[in-house]
Amino acid sequence: MANFNIDAEKDVTYDAIVIGSGISGGWAAKELCEKGLKTLVLERGRIVEHVVDYPTMNLDPWDMELRGGLTPEEQKKHYKGIRSGFIGKDTEHFHANDEENPYTEDKPFLWIRAHQMGGRSILWGKQTYRWSDLDFEANAKDGYGVDWPIRYKDIEPWYTYVEKFAGISGEPLGLPHLPDSHFLPAMELNCVEKDLKQRLEKQFPGRHLIIGRCAHLTVPHNGRGQCQYRNRCSRGCPYGAYFSSNAVTLPAANATGNLTIRPFSIVQSIIYDDQLGKATGVRIIDAETNEAIEYKARIIFCNASCLSSTQILLNSKSNRFENGLGNDSGELGHNLMDHTYRIGAMGRVEGFDDKYYKGRRPNGIYIPRYVNLDEATKSDKFVRGFGFQGGAGRAGAREAANQNSFGADFKEQLFQPGPWEFFITGFSECLPYHDNRVYLNKDVLDKWGQPTLSIDAEFKENEKALNDRIQVDAVEMLERCGVKDIVGFNNHHEMGYGIHEMGTARMGRDPKTSVLNEFNQVHGAKNVFVTDGACMTSSSCVNPSLTYMAITARAADHAVSELNKQNI
Repeated sequence: MANFNIDAEKDVTYDAIVIGSGISGGWAAKELCEKGLKTLVLERGRIVEHVVDYPTMNLDPWDMELRGGLTPEEQKKHYKGIRSGFIGKDTEHFHANDEENPYTEDKPFLWIRAHQMGGRSILWGKQTYRWSDLDFEANAKDGYGVDWPIRYKDIEPWYTYVEKFAGISGEPLGLPHLPDSHFLPAMELNCVEKDLKQRLEKQFPGRHLIIGRCAHLTVPHNGRGQCQYRNRCSRGCPYGAYFSSNAVTLPAANATGNLTIRPFSIVQSIIYDDQLGKATGVRIIDAETNEAIEYKARIIFCNASCLSSTQILLNSKSNRFENGLGNDSGELGHNLMDHTYRIGAMGRVEGFDDKYYKGRRPNGIYIPRYVNLDEATKSDKFVRGFGFQGGAGRAGAREAANQNSFGADFKEQLFQPGPWEFFITGFSECLPYHDNRVYLNKDVLDKWGQPTLSIDAEFKENEKALNDRIQVDAVEMLERCGVKDIVGFNNHHEMGYGIHEMGTARMGRDPKTSVLNEFNQVHGAKNVFVTDGACMTSSSCVNPSLTYMAITARAADHAVSELNKQNI
């Protein structure tokens, strides 16, 4: 599809370099290319072309070795990531090799990585929610972290801009703390979810149960097909129905003729010129040949993913930046956040035995935040808040796996759907703590001889108090909605399971306490932009990817404007 720079071409100068091709990197490439800049995208891993490189997109479990399980050799390659429970034969090829890319856990931390064109945009959960001023003002109001240098009004038009292109399905609610998006038609709640919606909203005025807002097309959009309800999204969607860089932004960038993608490019550092007072390019190591190559550009967008971008910045040292590019404040690598996850309740729903649903909807329900919105909902146990995701469905033949039954009657039972079940799990906000950090580990090197990351972070008392409330509320809601045999759960997991790493190169108003300004420019190197999860100043309690998209489009617009004015 694109112009691939795979032979270390002699032409090493571009208008712009984008490091990484995931959700934010794809948007950076699209915006910069469409604005006329010859743009080089540096991708750490291999090329993955839309449809062509989705080998398991149509396979059933019985079509795969071990019915989709991993061999011992494959498990060893993913000895860290396998803890997530998300890696099987159907997606193993999209997950990074942990042996070649080690990291050290000072405290337990699960770091899921995807080193190929498209990054984790192939694998993500696609839940997309706007943030509000409840989120952008939180730090200033309760004193945790530093104040965001932007407010909702600054990013609102950019939310609309990216939503119109990406395609977000959902229903409007009119809630000020969860602003409505520019929506495609919403997916439908099933019969049990509709019933529980009525019960919950009657029992708990001010709480809402809605279909999830997600980056899935429910109608054809911008030349892409609509969702077929296969729920095989993480294998790559041949219809382009969910948003990924591979299906959406990179093809748009390529259509301009301005895109070059260089795979197998391990970014070693960003090159800073002390005399010019700005970055001049990027130094890479060819992952296949170990050759060191330097590429030059007028602007650089760092979109390698939250922790990888910070790793690159920490490793980008010069006389001006002895402790890493942009680290005048000492905050680079600090304030790591993630969402808590896997806390909630589940149970059995009576009735509706004569009803079923069609397809495998790749989306669930959402219960928006309802605590600490105002004085009436304020808690004295914790600050910030949480929301719930979940859904209803019928148990199936898998329940028979551990039974001793046999014979014709048993086989007939396997074709009968099991009872209706309903579950909700909470996602709560993590505060930006300075001592939740990452740093370079020069004693543990990767396959290419580069320093790796050590991660020293944990959920603290506020997150634990939020989780306690999540479980109590989940059980209470299910009880009052008539759900039976309720089981509350709290897996007490470490950070990383939410796969929403944020912070470590935060935006801020003051260069003394932040790494980036209001347009995501490194304070001390204005032609370097960071617009992935590293830039986040707080974490909200909703999924962050839509905000990455909007922030990236906004920063790219500013970057080109500043280039045209010769300010950078």
